[in-house]
Amino acid sequence: MSSPVSIRTLGPADVALMRSMLDMFGDAFDDVDAYRRAQPPTGYLERLLGTDTFIALAAVHGRDSVVGGIAAYLLPKFEQARSEIYIYDLAVAKTYRRQGIATALIAELQRIAAIRGAYVIFVQADYDDDAAIALYSGMGAREDVIHFDIAPKAGR
Repeated sequence: MSSPVSIRTLGPADVALMRSMLDMFGDAFDDVDAYRRAQPPTGYLERLLGTDTFIALAAVHGRDSVVGGIAAYLLPKFEQARSEIYIYDLAVAKTYRRQGIATALIAELQRIAAIRGAYVIFVQADYDDDAAIALYSGMGAREDVIHFDIAPKAGR
């Protein structure tokens, strides 16, 4: 990883960086509409970044150029008094890939997980995302699962 990139944990005062991270996710995932069209209002992002259950890490080049990021959730468990962390999104801008930024982001999340007492970090990857599969395979055990999206439905 080149030296001018630093990993920052975002808090309530970092809404501008969070918005930059959302823009970067849109570009990296080739899904600009989902990440830019309806970004939450500032108050929402301040509250989210201030919770103990949401973790946002930004790889920042210089003072404010977000070139990578992780959005993760701390999930308190019910079967035991422990938590796990789910990496919801992880991306690095195309021109910054293969420089160790994703690995550095995950390493920082591992450090945070240890501090918060999480027993595991888990992440999903699409079957055709060879780069993500290669990255995660070098860091943990693979589990093949089937993922389902179930739509909400108004009740009785």
